[in-house]
Amino acid sequence: MIEQIPGLPAGALGFRASGQVTASDYSGVLVPDIEAAFAVNRKLRLLYQIGPDFTGFDAGAMWEDAQLGFRHFSGWDRVALVTDVQWLRVTAAAMGFAVPAEFKLFHNAQFDEAMAWIGEPRPAEDDGNK
Repeated sequence: MIEQIPGLPAGALGFRASGQVTASDYSGVLVPDIEAAFAVNRKLRLLYQIGPDFTGFDAGAMWEDAQLGFRHFSGWDRVALVTDVQWLRVTAAAMGFAVPAEFKLFHNAQFDEAMAWIGEPRPAEDDGNK
């Protein structure tokens, strides 16, 4: 199952995966929300939490994820992946260089830190009024 995480700043979306994630979870929740956000934003930030009760992705969900990433390959500004699932952490660490965005990996215990990071302005966004 995938559900949206509320309370993120404008230009940022958050999703939490739990249990078994299917292609219909992507096509029914994640894809429409991301497509709608890209319709009004040139760049997006994404917080994606794979929760502690996550059991896996089916093959269709993995395909949907890959298609979505390629469709908006250069549209990501910042991506935070929050998970304790070891194979996902290893894969993300190994492939993070291929993500055309600022990418950071967090543990589930660091969820609040990931939320804060996804909303931080980039140095170029800083207006200098510190």
